Amino acid sequence: MQFKFIEGGVAAAEGFTASGVLNKIKASRTTFDTALIFSDALCNAAGVFTQNRVKAECVKFTKNQIADGKAQAVIMNSGNANACTGAQGYENARKEADAVASRLKIDAGNVLVCSTGVIGQQLPVEKILNGLDESVAKLSKTGNVEARQAIMTTDTKYKEVALETEIGGKNVRMGTMAKGSGMIHINLGTMLSVVTTDCAISAEMLEKALKKSVAGTYNCVSVDGDTSTNDTLLILANGMAGNAEIVSEGAEFDAFCEALDTLNTQMAKKIAADGEGATRLVTCNVVGADTVENARGLAKAVICSNLVKAAFFGA
Repeated sequence: MQFKFIEGGVAAAEGFTASGVLNKIKASRTTFDTALIFSDALCNAAGVFTQNRVKAECVKFTKNQIADGKAQAVIMNSGNANACTGAQGYENARKEADAVASRLKIDAGNVLVCSTGVIGQQLPVEKILNGLDESVAKLSKTGNVEARQAIMTTDTKYKEVALETEIGGKNVRMGTMAKGSGMIHINLGTMLSVVTTDCAISAEMLEKALKKSVAGTYNCVSVDGDTSTNDTLLILANGMAGNAEIVSEGAEFDAFCEALDTLNTQMAKKIAADGEGATRLVTCNVVGADTVENARGLAKAVICSNLVKAAFFGA
């Protein structure tokens, strides 16, 4: 397939806008800390989440929200993970969804919530709610520039990719942004990432494509051997490209998967390269294995070895 890499990140696809604002969730923060992503049309949606035994309240909330395969907006904050915060943390996530839905005039059940940052402290949700008018007012096709910065924590650089290709005779766009440089290991959904696309694809096929792609991209990354309480990867497809909806496997589904793999591979490498304390990006290629599963097992045995990492670090 032919891909053209483009600008725009999560706002590159038709019908998507984004914004980033500073709500001082962490008092010392001087850059944007709250991102909002919105689709003009209701999306089919899917997600992959942390396999850590301890899951943040926003993860529990968003898993419930996305269970019906629908979403239209995502609000994300840095500075506080809303993890290990109990019933109050879950209620705070619900408050965010309700407030976003009210301002955007959409169903509260179609708002997803993500957080990243300090674990074990209650999220100062009122700061986010007080900043929502600004978040909504700033939604634009260039808002990805602020949104991609708003989710950064220990990242030294923003992580973003977008591309366009042809599926079903229509021009399709797909974009993503992510954060992640610490608490990263292969036993996860991913760090914190959102993919948006104007491709028409059913929620069932979207979930199938996402899980397939994650196995060979994000789940092949290891930085420090630890997973996070908040790992989340979301994908929203609003169908505004106008292609016939992909509802089964076949050439168009394969084309969609190839585009998604291309995007996620780029992002996985960006996250690994920006690992906390990393000075090198090492890729392990396995040749001659009898199955893909065995190849991945061999590669993971190499890249997850602290001895190997130490040797590369020491040159």
